Amino acid sequence: MKTPLLAVAVLACIPLAGVAAEDKAKPTAKTETGQPALSFDALDANKDGRISMPEASADAKLVESFSTADKNGDGYLDRAEYETAVKQPPKQ
Repeated sequence: MKTPLLAVAVLACIPLAGVAAEDKAKPTAKTETGQPALSFDALDANKDGRISMPEASADAKLVESFSTADKNGDGYLDRAEYETAVKQPPKQ
């Protein structure tokens, strides 16, 4: 009788994995203006370790500063470039 109960308990936990995965897409950091910023992992849709301009388009503020944030001029933001861009105050 304990085996079916254990199986039910394990199966009941499976939906919780989906909830944990949803949290990645939520804003996790704040910009200098206090606006939420999407996390690097949430913007890196193809998970190649860098953010392209199409991926950055999900964050309007990042699009505005993309060319200046791309310090090495390769057309992508790596994690360090992204972190620097998020911490910069907006242009006036």
